[in-house]
Amino acid sequence: MDQRHRDTAARRRPGRALLLTIGLVALFATGTGQRPAGAAWDRTYDVVLFNLPYLAAAAACVLAARRVRTERTAWAALAVAMVLGAVGNALRALSAGLEGNEPSSALAHVVMLAAYLVMYVPVVVLIRARVPRFHPSMWLDGVVAALGSLAAGVAFVLGPYLRTGPGEIPVAAVDLVAPITAVLLIAVVMAVGGILGVRLDRTFVLLGAGLGLIAVSDIALFALKVQGTYVDGGPLELGWLAAVVLASAAAEGAGERPAPADTTGTRIGWRLLAVPLACLVASLAVLSPGWSEPVPDVAGWLAIGCVLAGVVRIAVTFHEVRGYNQVKRESRTDELTGLANRRSLLERAKRVVAAATPARPAALLLLDLDGFKEINDSLGHSAGDDLLRQVGPRLRSSLRSGDVLARLGGDEFAVLMPAAETAEARTLAERLHGLLLAPFTVAGVRLHVGVSIGVATTPAPATTVEELLHCADVAMYSAKRAREGVHVYVPDPVTGTAGSGRLRTMEELRTALAGDELVVFLQPQMDLRDGRIVGAEALVRWNHPTRGLLSPAHLLPAAEQAGLLRPLTDRVLELALEAAARWWPGHPVPVSVNLSAANVTDLDLACKVAAALHRHGLPARALTLELVEDTLMADPERGRTVLADLRRSGVRTSIDDYGTGYSSLAYLRHLPADELKLDRSLTADVDRDPRAAAIVQSTVALAHALGLSLVAEGVENLATSATLARLGCDVAQGYAIGRPMPVEEFLRWLAASDSGLVDEALIPQLSRHTSRG
Repeated sequence: MDQRHRDTAARRRPGRALLLTIGLVALFATGTGQRPAGAAWDRTYDVVLFNLPYLAAAAACVLAARRVRTERTAWAALAVAMVLGAVGNALRALSAGLEGNEPSSALAHVVMLAAYLVMYVPVVVLIRARVPRFHPSMWLDGVVAALGSLAAGVAFVLGPYLRTGPGEIPVAAVDLVAPITAVLLIAVVMAVGGILGVRLDRTFVLLGAGLGLIAVSDIALFALKVQGTYVDGGPLELGWLAAVVLASAAAEGAGERPAPADTTGTRIGWRLLAVPLACLVASLAVLSPGWSEPVPDVAGWLAIGCVLAGVVRIAVTFHEVRGYNQVKRESRTDELTGLANRRSLLERAKRVVAAATPARPAALLLLDLDGFKEINDSLGHSAGDDLLRQVGPRLRSSLRSGDVLARLGGDEFAVLMPAAETAEARTLAERLHGLLLAPFTVAGVRLHVGVSIGVATTPAPATTVEELLHCADVAMYSAKRAREGVHVYVPDPVTGTAGSGRLRTMEELRTALAGDELVVFLQPQMDLRDGRIVGAEALVRWNHPTRGLLSPAHLLPAAEQAGLLRPLTDRVLELALEAAARWWPGHPVPVSVNLSAANVTDLDLACKVAAALHRHGLPARALTLELVEDTLMADPERGRTVLADLRRSGVRTSIDDYGTGYSSLAYLRHLPADELKLDRSLTADVDRDPRAAAIVQSTVALAHALGLSLVAEGVENLATSATLARLGCDVAQGYAIGRPMPVEEFLRWLAASDSGLVDEALIPQLSRHTSRG
């Protein structure tokens, strides 16, 4: 059992000091009835047995002070108060004489007064340990409770003894010290209750009950003495001793507490207002005119002060409620646009998802502006902020009354539809897409921005808020990649699940990157002029332990969503170079690896690639790095710098999927690349479509004029490869040359191609078509 469990178990059972206190109280209780005769027995009970429980409780407080560092001062002060109480009681009993009817000594009064004053210290320290910062309402609750209890105490406890009728002897001032102190102690306890509220704080409940018993016992003692009926050794003494037991129990149960939280909300609720309200009612009772005897003036003024403090408390409450609502509203509102923010959307989405049923589904639309970064970069952030502020008013008119429009951050917005079928959600998404395609006027400039919208529904396929957001996010990225504007999420056909399957795939991918589940397949590239194998592209595959061999179509989206594209690319680079080292230098065929956008903007990429080549004993010319056009558009300047560093190191660079980007010609002349790879969409019909052939021929001329070689992808048959050769393409890649193969199979295929066992039919055909050209 560890120390924490031992401490917990120890607090669950009474400690020795508490048991000793209870035992000593029980021992004294035997003398509250019929005692053995004799003055010696009276002194034994009243001086010794009555005060021993005080000392046992003081020991419990000392142990608590040693155990609880944050409350050390409180328990040490309470121990001192217990010792002073024992000493004062002993002095009072000893000075009372053998008959017990002589007045107590002045020293006894001074010691007892000191004990009362020290009792206030633990109350202040303990409350400070529980309240990190006192708000105005806390102070006012404490003031209301203190004034109200003082008003009631002075009016109904002290009042009868402050009034003297004809022939009555006034009570001596020295005798009033004890009841006044008791009333003040009650006021302190009530003030603490007003500040903390009615809470199940075991330490404060026990300590407060103990202090209350002391005050009540003192008031009862005072009343009996005034009436002349008090006798030492009666049952009244058990009131003080019960308070001592409660104080010992509070000390035994004390323990280290977590750091107090700084609550800034309003102090509303019956637990917080019960004590102040009770004291306020008591003050109103003091001020009521129906009493047969007038209350002391001081009680009336205390009651008036309590009522005034209550009025101020009401005003502070209204102010706090207004401030709290303002803070709550601001915490759920986007500062820039005034729309709901992410927190507000998530709170509402939890309720919507919980209420959604198959018969009454709900939907979430996730909107991401296209080209927003370029607006910020060219016109400044103030222009971007102006654009974002215009989005809400433009979209709001098309939403239903119950729909929630929110800005999630950056240029990302969301629309939550509490009740909407998939078709209805898609219709709204297309309407919003059309609205955002209309031009905006920003900084005096008319701008067109695109938007990609993902649509997801609940309870199918998403069953939680997290899944709903994830599905909409996946759909939005699909819309962005396909440039289709709006995309509705469809569950993964492999897993048959929604967000949970995608999340599981991402987590499994992290494991795959650290293990040996990822492999590369190699697809050969052939020179169309002489049939030589001049390259091989490394294509990643995931050898999943349960789902089999997965293609990039399943692997890359999960890697993109998980932010793993850079480590995935690094892993593929290592595997590709490891494979190339097996055929190099016997077959000096370079290997091509695709780069992600994260790699292209990495200024240390050239150094990392050089280190990888050195590890595998390969020259720089053994590697070609490919990137798509859109990858460069994230940061064109940095991308050109990285590519230039790679070229200077001797690594070849290639622009993949050329012809699908929207700004190819604008930056191609400034791009440090060695080759272009024509996208398969431009080569598929080149042997049948004269227009496609004209585009390819013009691209060939452009590439050669810029000193670049041209690689044609998607070459599926001999007719296509022959046409491309006639049009001047340099290299072909596709099923007509070879399918993607595992490393071992590619090594055998490469050896067969060198021996002339491959391409026997392909090369003569190419030569024949080339000669005709």
